[in-house]
Amino acid sequence: MARTKEFDEDQALDKAIEIFWCKGYNGTSAQDLVSHLGLSRSSLYDTFGDKQKLFSKALKRYLKQGQEEAKDLLNQPEDIKVILTELFKQAIIESLDDRMTKGCFVVNAAVELAMHDEEIAKIVADNRQTVEEIFLAAVKKGQEAGQISTRLEARTLARFIFNNYTGIRVLARSGEKDKQVYDDILKALFSLF
Repeated sequence: MARTKEFDEDQALDKAIEIFWCKGYNGTSAQDLVSHLGLSRSSLYDTFGDKQKLFSKALKRYLKQGQEEAKDLLNQPEDIKVILTELFKQAIIESLDDRMTKGCFVVNAAVELAMHDEEIAKIVADNRQTVEEIFLAAVKKGQEAGQISTRLEARTLARFIFNNYTGIRVLARSGEKDKQVYDDILKALFSLF
């Protein structure tokens, strides 16, 4: 008779996100995973497969949560420009408060693995497309309401927003703690709207 799992897979994936986010894929050992997730090696590998498969599942979970949060935020009836500003301000606050300089999990995965791992590259590319579409819908909504300039095409702005949002996360990962640097980026970004 097969044994039932004695742990919650989603909680285990959340713990995997934590350890991979702090140490990176290459910096996380099998023993780190066993210790941090509180699972035996056999439970870990029986459930998730190898380290790469666990990382992929953890990354997908992280992305799904982030995409849903962004979509919910940008679907609110308030002024889109205000909501986008708040989204960026929140990223800046997180960056300044990040004592471990973790940056963004997906940006870290892209930089560390996408060049060498086809599956991670595809996950990262799919995320870029999904988030770009979320930003595109928000920009179009803002342009139709007269809240965002139509000087630039909506897709161009959506890509620019995504690139700047990612750039802030990279800056955070590099350890930038000067709020004025982030404020200047935000000022330049929103001057185009």
